[in-house]
Amino acid sequence: MIELESVPELVDPVMVAAFEGWNDAGDAASTAVGHLDREWKGEVFAALDAEDYYDFQVNRPTVWLENGVRKVTWPTTRLSVVRVGGEKPRDLVLVRGIEPSMRWRSFCNEILGFAHELGVEMVVILGALLGDTPHTRPVPVSGVTSDPDLARTMQLEETRYEGPTGIVGILQEACTHAGVPAVSLWAAVPHYVSQPPNPKATLALLNRLEDLIGLRIPLGELPEDARAWQLGVDQLAAEDSEVAEYVQTLEEARDTAELPEASGEAIAREFERYLRRRDGGPGPGGHATESGDATYLRDPSSSRARPSKPPRTDPGPGRKPEERPEDKGPDEPSGEGSGGE
Repeated sequence: MIELESVPELVDPVMVAAFEGWNDAGDAASTAVGHLDREWKGEVFAALDAEDYYDFQVNRPTVWLENGVRKVTWPTTRLSVVRVGGEKPRDLVLVRGIEPSMRWRSFCNEILGFAHELGVEMVVILGALLGDTPHTRPVPVSGVTSDPDLARTMQLEETRYEGPTGIVGILQEACTHAGVPAVSLWAAVPHYVSQPPNPKATLALLNRLEDLIGLRIPLGELPEDARAWQLGVDQLAAEDSEVAEYVQTLEEARDTAELPEASGEAIAREFERYLRRRDGGPGPGGHATESGDATYLRDPSSSRARPSKPPRTDPGPGRKPEERPEDKGPDEPSGEGSGGE
Protein backbone atom coordinates (compact mmCIF):
# COMPACT_ATOMS: atom_id res chain seq x y z
CA MET A 1 0.00 0.00 0.00
CA ILE A 2 1.13 3.57 -0.66
CA GLU A 3 0.24 6.37 1.73
CA LEU A 4 2.03 9.46 0.47
CA GLU A 5 -0.52 12.22 1.07
CA SER A 6 1.20 13.30 4.29
CA VAL A 7 4.73 13.28 2.82
CA PRO A 8 5.95 16.72 1.66
CA GLU A 9 8.13 17.16 -1.41
CA LEU A 10 11.59 15.84 -0.59
CA VAL A 11 14.98 17.38 -1.32
CA ASP A 12 17.44 15.15 -3.24
CA PRO A 13 16.09 12.07 -1.45
CA VAL A 14 18.14 8.93 -0.91
CA MET A 15 16.50 5.69 0.23
CA VAL A 16 18.42 3.76 2.90
CA ALA A 17 17.21 0.21 3.64
CA ALA A 18 18.12 -2.65 5.96
CA PHE A 19 16.41 -5.92 6.82
CA GLU A 20 16.68 -8.15 9.86
CA GLY A 21 17.57 -11.77 9.22
CA TRP A 22 20.10 -13.49 6.98
CA ASN A 23 21.61 -10.21 5.73
CA ASP A 24 22.06 -8.69 9.20
CA ALA A 25 24.88 -10.32 11.17
CA GLY A 26 25.08 -8.90 14.67
CA ASP A 27 22.00 -6.77 13.84
CA ALA A 28 24.54 -4.24 12.55
CA ALA A 29 22.62 -3.09 9.46
CA SER A 30 19.13 -2.82 10.96
CA THR A 31 20.59 -1.03 13.99
CA ALA A 32 22.26 1.51 11.67
CA VAL A 33 18.95 2.42 10.02
CA GLY A 34 17.30 2.49 13.44
CA HIS A 35 20.00 4.93 14.59
CA LEU A 36 19.27 7.25 11.66
CA ASP A 37 15.56 7.11 12.39
CA ARG A 38 16.08 7.89 16.07
CA GLU A 39 18.71 10.63 15.71
CA TRP A 40 16.81 12.47 12.97
CA LYS A 41 13.35 11.78 14.43
CA GLY A 42 11.96 9.95 11.43
CA GLU A 43 8.22 9.99 10.78
CA VAL A 44 6.66 6.70 9.67
CA PHE A 45 4.34 7.24 6.71
CA ALA A 46 3.70 3.70 5.46
CA ALA A 47 3.95 0.02 6.37
CA LEU A 48 3.70 -2.95 4.02
CA ASP A 49 0.82 -5.37 4.56
CA ALA A 50 2.20 -8.15 6.74
CA GLU A 51 -0.27 -10.67 5.26
CA ASP A 52 1.35 -10.31 1.84
CA TYR A 53 4.96 -11.09 2.70
CA TYR A 54 5.43 -12.84 6.04
CA ASP A 55 4.98 -16.38 7.33
CA PHE A 56 3.78 -15.83 10.88
CA GLN A 57 5.07 -19.24 11.98
CA VAL A 58 8.56 -18.04 11.02
CA ASN A 59 8.24 -14.42 12.21
CA ARG A 60 5.60 -14.52 14.90
CA PRO A 61 3.54 -11.49 15.95
CA THR A 62 3.91 -10.28 19.52
CA VAL A 63 1.20 -9.45 22.04
CA TRP A 64 1.58 -6.59 24.51
CA LEU A 65 -0.48 -4.54 26.95
CA GLU A 66 -1.22 -0.83 26.80
CA ASN A 67 -3.25 0.53 29.72
CA GLY A 68 -4.62 -2.94 30.29
CA VAL A 69 -5.64 -3.43 26.66
CA ARG A 70 -4.03 -6.29 24.71
CA LYS A 71 -2.56 -5.31 21.36
CA VAL A 72 -0.73 -7.17 18.60
CA THR A 73 2.37 -6.07 16.70
CA TRP A 74 2.78 -7.79 13.33
CA PRO A 75 6.13 -8.34 11.60
CA THR A 76 6.40 -5.94 8.70
CA THR A 77 8.52 -3.38 6.87
CA ARG A 78 8.00 0.30 7.65
CA LEU A 79 9.02 3.41 5.76
CA SER A 80 9.83 6.73 7.37
CA VAL A 81 11.17 10.03 6.16
CA VAL A 82 13.76 12.29 7.80
CA ARG A 83 14.44 15.90 6.85
CA VAL A 84 18.13 16.76 7.09
CA GLY A 85 18.84 20.48 7.08
CA GLY A 86 22.10 22.40 6.81
CA GLU A 87 23.85 24.23 4.01
CA LYS A 88 23.11 21.42 1.58
CA PRO A 89 19.90 19.77 2.81
CA ARG A 90 19.10 16.24 1.71
CA ASP A 91 16.21 14.09 2.83
CA LEU A 92 16.27 10.36 3.53
CA VAL A 93 13.63 7.70 3.09
CA LEU A 94 14.36 4.94 5.61
CA VAL A 95 13.20 1.37 5.00
CA ARG A 96 13.48 -0.97 7.96
CA GLY A 97 11.91 -4.35 8.41
CA ILE A 98 12.32 -8.11 8.46
CA GLU A 99 13.42 -10.09 5.42
CA PRO A 100 10.14 -11.25 3.84
CA SER A 101 9.19 -14.93 3.82
CA MET A 102 7.52 -14.90 0.40
CA ARG A 103 6.70 -12.93 -2.79
CA TRP A 104 10.06 -11.19 -2.96
CA ARG A 105 9.51 -9.75 -6.44
CA SER A 106 6.23 -8.14 -5.39
CA PHE A 107 7.92 -6.89 -2.22
CA CYS A 108 10.68 -5.20 -4.25
CA ASN A 109 8.16 -3.74 -6.70
CA GLU A 110 6.28 -2.16 -3.81
CA ILE A 111 9.46 -0.65 -2.36
CA LEU A 112 10.38 0.69 -5.81
CA GLY A 113 6.87 2.13 -6.12
CA PHE A 114 7.59 4.28 -3.08
CA ALA A 115 10.99 5.24 -4.49
CA HIS A 116 9.41 6.35 -7.78
CA GLU A 117 6.60 8.34 -6.14
CA LEU A 118 9.01 10.11 -3.79
CA GLY A 119 11.60 10.95 -6.46
CA VAL A 120 14.37 8.90 -4.85
CA GLU A 121 17.71 9.50 -6.60
CA MET A 122 19.62 6.53 -5.20
CA VAL A 123 18.97 3.46 -3.05
CA VAL A 124 21.57 2.37 -0.47
CA ILE A 125 21.03 -1.05 1.10
CA LEU A 126 22.95 -1.96 4.25
CA GLY A 127 23.98 -5.50 5.12
CA ALA A 128 26.30 -7.36 7.47
CA LEU A 129 27.92 -10.78 7.12
CA LEU A 130 29.92 -13.15 9.28
CA GLY A 131 33.57 -13.21 8.28
CA ASP A 132 37.08 -14.24 9.27
CA THR A 133 37.96 -10.78 10.51
CA PRO A 134 39.52 -9.89 13.89
CA HIS A 135 37.52 -7.71 16.26
CA THR A 136 40.68 -5.73 17.06
CA ARG A 137 40.96 -4.19 13.59
CA PRO A 138 38.73 -1.65 11.81
CA VAL A 139 35.55 -3.25 10.50
CA PRO A 140 35.86 -3.89 6.75
CA VAL A 141 32.98 -2.31 4.79
CA SER A 142 32.66 -3.09 1.09
CA GLY A 143 30.57 -1.03 -1.31
CA VAL A 144 29.22 -2.94 -4.32
CA THR A 145 26.87 -2.19 -7.20
CA SER A 146 25.55 -3.84 -10.34
CA ASP A 147 25.89 -0.60 -12.31
CA PRO A 148 29.29 -0.29 -14.09
CA ASP A 149 28.95 3.50 -14.42
CA LEU A 150 28.11 3.89 -10.75
CA ALA A 151 31.03 1.64 -9.81
CA ARG A 152 33.39 3.88 -11.76
CA THR A 153 32.07 7.28 -10.67
CA MET A 154 31.68 6.42 -6.97
CA GLN A 155 34.76 4.18 -6.61
CA LEU A 156 32.70 1.09 -5.81
CA GLU A 157 33.19 -2.53 -6.76
CA GLU A 158 31.07 -4.05 -9.50
CA THR A 159 29.52 -7.20 -8.08
CA ARG A 160 30.69 -10.55 -9.41
CA TYR A 161 29.01 -12.68 -6.73
CA GLU A 162 27.38 -15.98 -7.70
CA GLY A 163 25.46 -18.10 -5.20
CA PRO A 164 22.51 -17.99 -2.82
CA THR A 165 21.15 -14.54 -2.14
CA GLY A 166 18.86 -12.70 0.26
CA ILE A 167 16.51 -9.75 -0.01
CA VAL A 168 19.45 -7.31 -0.15
CA GLY A 169 20.71 -8.90 -3.37
CA ILE A 170 17.23 -9.16 -4.89
CA LEU A 171 16.35 -5.54 -4.11
CA GLN A 172 19.61 -4.31 -5.61
CA GLU A 173 18.94 -6.23 -8.83
CA ALA A 174 15.36 -4.94 -8.88
CA CYS A 175 16.71 -1.37 -8.68
CA THR A 176 19.11 -2.10 -11.55
CA HIS A 177 16.30 -3.41 -13.76
CA ALA A 178 14.17 -0.36 -12.89
CA GLY A 179 16.96 2.09 -13.75
CA VAL A 180 17.43 3.27 -10.16
CA PRO A 181 21.06 3.68 -8.99
CA ALA A 182 21.64 1.25 -6.12
CA VAL A 183 24.57 0.48 -3.82
CA SER A 184 24.98 -2.19 -1.15
CA LEU A 185 27.28 -1.58 1.81
CA TRP A 186 28.45 -4.73 3.62
CA ALA A 187 30.13 -4.83 7.04
CA ALA A 188 32.09 -7.93 8.05
CA VAL A 189 31.32 -9.11 11.58
CA PRO A 190 33.75 -11.49 13.39
CA HIS A 191 32.10 -14.90 13.29
CA TYR A 192 33.46 -15.85 16.72
CA VAL A 193 31.54 -12.99 18.35
CA SER A 194 28.39 -12.91 16.27
CA GLN A 195 25.84 -12.16 18.99
CA PRO A 196 24.05 -8.82 18.60
CA PRO A 197 24.48 -6.01 19.12
CA ASN A 198 27.71 -5.08 17.36
CA PRO A 199 28.02 -1.29 17.69
CA LYS A 200 31.46 -1.31 16.07
CA ALA A 201 30.05 -2.74 12.83
CA THR A 202 27.06 -0.38 12.99
CA LEU A 203 29.43 2.57 13.38
CA ALA A 204 31.51 1.43 10.40
CA LEU A 205 28.41 1.21 8.20
CA LEU A 206 27.30 4.70 9.20
CA ASN A 207 30.75 6.14 8.52
CA ARG A 208 30.77 4.62 5.03
CA LEU A 209 27.20 5.80 4.40
CA GLU A 210 28.24 9.29 5.49
CA ASP A 211 30.97 9.34 2.84
CA LEU A 212 28.65 7.94 0.18
CA ILE A 213 25.73 10.34 0.47
CA GLY A 214 27.57 13.45 1.66
CA LEU A 215 25.75 13.93 4.98
CA ARG A 216 27.23 14.35 8.42
CA ILE A 217 25.51 11.76 10.60
CA PRO A 218 25.15 12.44 14.35
CA LEU A 219 26.65 9.41 16.07
CA GLY A 220 25.50 10.03 19.63
CA GLU A 221 26.86 7.40 22.04
CA LEU A 222 27.70 4.93 19.28
CA PRO A 223 31.51 5.53 19.30
CA GLU A 224 31.64 4.98 23.07
CA ASP A 225 29.47 1.86 22.73
CA ALA A 226 31.86 0.55 20.05
CA ARG A 227 34.88 1.07 22.33
CA ALA A 228 33.12 -0.64 25.23
CA TRP A 229 32.17 -3.56 22.97
CA GLN A 230 35.77 -4.05 21.85
CA LEU A 231 37.08 -3.90 25.42
CA GLY A 232 34.53 -6.51 26.44
CA VAL A 233 35.54 -8.85 23.62
CA ASP A 234 39.23 -8.25 24.45
CA GLN A 235 38.60 -9.42 28.00
CA LEU A 236 36.71 -12.52 26.88
CA ALA A 237 39.44 -13.44 24.39
CA ALA A 238 42.16 -12.96 27.01
CA GLU A 239 40.44 -15.54 29.23
CA ASP A 240 40.70 -18.26 26.58
CA SER A 241 44.17 -19.00 25.17
CA GLU A 242 42.78 -20.78 22.10
CA VAL A 243 40.58 -17.82 21.19
CA ALA A 244 43.46 -15.40 21.80
CA GLU A 245 45.70 -17.44 19.51
CA TYR A 246 43.03 -17.59 16.83
CA VAL A 247 42.51 -13.81 16.98
CA GLN A 248 46.26 -13.29 16.61
CA THR A 249 46.22 -15.51 13.50
CA LEU A 250 43.41 -13.42 12.01
CA GLU A 251 45.29 -10.22 12.83
CA GLU A 252 48.43 -11.42 11.07
CA ALA A 253 46.48 -12.50 8.00
CA ARG A 254 44.63 -9.18 7.88
CA ASP A 255 47.76 -7.08 8.31
CA THR A 256 49.62 -9.04 5.63
CA ALA A 257 46.75 -8.65 3.17
CA GLU A 258 46.57 -4.90 3.76
CA LEU A 259 50.28 -4.15 3.36
CA PRO A 260 49.98 -3.29 -0.36
CA GLU A 261 47.24 -0.78 0.51
CA ALA A 262 49.45 1.17 2.90
CA SER A 263 50.50 3.53 0.14
CA GLY A 264 50.67 7.31 0.17
CA GLU A 265 47.59 7.49 -2.03
CA ALA A 266 45.55 5.25 0.31
CA ILE A 267 46.63 7.27 3.35
CA ALA A 268 45.68 10.50 1.57
CA ARG A 269 42.20 9.13 0.79
CA GLU A 270 41.65 8.20 4.43
CA PHE A 271 42.81 11.64 5.59
CA GLU A 272 40.41 13.36 3.18
CA ARG A 273 37.58 11.20 4.50
CA TYR A 274 38.48 12.19 8.05
CA LEU A 275 38.43 15.89 7.15
CA ARG A 276 35.03 15.57 5.48
CA ARG A 277 33.58 13.99 8.60
CA ARG A 278 35.13 16.56 10.91
CA ASP A 279 34.04 19.58 8.85
CA GLY A 280 30.74 18.19 7.68
CA GLY A 281 31.75 18.67 4.07
CA PRO A 282 30.00 16.95 1.20
CA GLY A 283 31.05 13.58 -0.11
CA PRO A 284 30.37 11.96 -3.44
CA GLY A 285 26.71 11.69 -4.39
CA GLY A 286 24.61 9.69 -6.82
CA HIS A 287 22.35 10.80 -9.62
CA ALA A 288 19.44 9.06 -11.23
CA THR A 289 20.05 7.34 -14.52
CA GLU A 290 17.65 7.05 -17.40
CA SER A 291 14.67 4.97 -16.31
CA GLY A 292 14.51 1.38 -17.36
CA ASP A 293 11.89 -1.30 -16.87
CA ALA A 294 9.89 -0.18 -13.84
CA THR A 295 8.53 -3.65 -13.17
CA TYR A 296 10.78 -6.40 -11.89
CA LEU A 297 9.03 -9.62 -12.79
CA ARG A 298 11.81 -11.82 -14.12
CA ASP A 299 12.52 -15.07 -12.36
CA PRO A 300 16.30 -15.54 -12.65
CA SER A 301 17.74 -19.03 -12.95
CA SER A 302 18.72 -20.67 -9.68
CA SER A 303 20.72 -23.50 -11.25
CA ARG A 304 24.15 -22.21 -10.20
CA ALA A 305 26.04 -24.50 -7.87
CA ARG A 306 27.04 -23.28 -4.43
CA PRO A 307 30.70 -22.42 -4.01
CA SER A 308 32.85 -24.95 -2.20
CA LYS A 309 33.10 -24.53 1.56
CA PRO A 310 36.28 -24.11 3.59
CA PRO A 311 36.68 -26.06 6.85
CA ARG A 312 33.88 -25.34 9.27
CA THR A 313 34.38 -22.86 12.07
CA ASP A 314 32.19 -22.16 15.06
CA PRO A 315 29.18 -20.16 13.83
CA GLY A 316 28.62 -18.69 17.27
CA PRO A 317 25.75 -19.14 19.71
CA GLY A 318 22.30 -18.98 18.25
CA ARG A 319 23.39 -19.31 14.61
CA LYS A 320 21.80 -21.96 12.44
CA PRO A 321 24.07 -24.31 10.45
CA GLU A 322 23.11 -22.57 7.22
CA GLU A 323 24.30 -19.28 8.68
CA ARG A 324 27.89 -20.35 9.19
CA PRO A 325 30.62 -17.90 8.14
CA GLU A 326 31.55 -20.12 5.23
CA ASP A 327 27.96 -20.05 3.98
CA LYS A 328 28.47 -16.51 2.81
CA GLY A 329 25.34 -14.48 2.73
CA PRO A 330 23.64 -13.11 -0.31
CA ASP A 331 25.60 -10.96 -2.71
CA GLU A 332 28.25 -10.49 -0.08
CA PRO A 333 31.90 -9.64 -0.37
CA SER A 334 34.48 -12.04 0.96
CA GLY A 335 34.75 -12.73 4.68
CA GLU A 336 37.70 -10.39 4.94
CA GLY A 337 35.57 -7.58 3.54
CA SER A 338 37.98 -7.09 0.68
CA GLY A 339 35.19 -6.70 -1.84
CA GLY A 340 33.73 -8.76 -4.61
CA GLU A 341 30.45 -10.45 -3.93
